[in-house]
Amino acid sequence: MLTWVIRRDLLLAMRRQADVLTTLFFFIIVVSLFPLGVGPEMNTLRIMAPGIVWVAALLASMLSLGRMFSNDYLDGTLEQILLSPTSLSLLVLGKMLSHWLITGVPLVLMAPVLGIQYDLPFSALVVLTLSLLLGTPILSLIGAIGAALTLGLRGGGVLVSLLVLPLYIPVLIFGAGAVEASTAGLGFEAHFSLLGAFLLASLVFAPWATAASLRISME
Repeated sequence: MLTWVIRRDLLLAMRRQADVLTTLFFFIIVVSLFPLGVGPEMNTLRIMAPGIVWVAALLASMLSLGRMFSNDYLDGTLEQILLSPTSLSLLVLGKMLSHWLITGVPLVLMAPVLGIQYDLPFSALVVLTLSLLLGTPILSLIGAIGAALTLGLRGGGVLVSLLVLPLYIPVLIFGAGAVEASTAGLGFEAHFSLLGAFLLASLVFAPWATAASLRISME
């Protein structure tokens, strides 16, 4: 059932490519606008690069949270999922993973290319890519809780932002901090260890919390 949920969401995403491309283009545009506004001073751009890329990735991931459950809610698929004998937490985990594959993976692949605009060295680009590879799944896992709680509510997109942004702050700090430490010649392993701990904790608790939130929203 986990594989079926992931394959189904990926197939639907291929049929609605505009939604996927909107998130990716938003990420590209936000990251690319800062060098134009700040100026061509390379030292300034290198300092700002980790935070800019990470904030843009966070906002791009949050932009697509509203679509995680809304389409299934509108066509009745979500009700059938709730009635399924399969564990709801397992099915929700499948939707989280598919959301990351659709939105997070393109951001990870595009980040090194965009980092070249900020004159980041190769080692910093590698750390940036790895930090996003660890951090973007956390954004999808935590964001799913907010998306489930605001399902069917008017103005749910604004409420999702208010709910998940405070929880995203530690991921942002340690994700950008790993790149800054690498650029400064310091060790970045501690930042990766904390991101890995956040990822494991999210994998354990987020599916359960999202399943409970969906039951509340559907009542």
